[in-house]
Amino acid sequence: MNKRCAWADSDPLYVTYHDLEWGVPVHDDRKLFEMLVLEAAQAGLSWLTILKKRENYRAAIDEFDPELIARYETDDIERLMADAGIVRNRLKIESAIRNARAALKIREEFGSLDRFLWGLIPEAPLQNSWEQMSEIPARTPQSDLMSNELKRRGFNFVGPTICYAFMQAVGMVNDHVTGCFRYREI
Repeated sequence: MNKRCAWADSDPLYVTYHDLEWGVPVHDDRKLFEMLVLEAAQAGLSWLTILKKRENYRAAIDEFDPELIARYETDDIERLMADAGIVRNRLKIESAIRNARAALKIREEFGSLDRFLWGLIPEAPLQNSWEQMSEIPARTPQSDLMSNELKRRGFNFVGPTICYAFMQAVGMVNDHVTGCFRYREI
């Protein structure tokens, strides 16, 4: 049996997410946008709650297509507020729309969301060597920089802690503990 990071053994969704996704470098714009939206939705909630709602989010908000989401209006917000399959928080829903619009502007300026985000952390992926989960920081100077740059470009729900969780999720940083089987694989 493979040894995993301690957080990943409590639920089959966590195990699958940990083993197949968490920490794997992502360079697809839509997947990066999806993770920004989901990390923002997670604020104040558990990641497991968001994983359980992930497929509902995909169906409810056009597979995380920022071009479609950027065009959402009041009717769309009300539709999403009535959807029990997602986090029904108006600020988070409006944030997804606002962030879609900001992502499109970044794409116009930089060619892709991928180029912009990964360009903020030129030394990424960062390879840490934590032995215990308690050593992993909630934020870093790199996540502070990402947060500031995203906010400057019109994003919200992108504080340094959310940005660090995003960086972990999309493989900009390897925060698997050294005893985890995924540490060396990534």
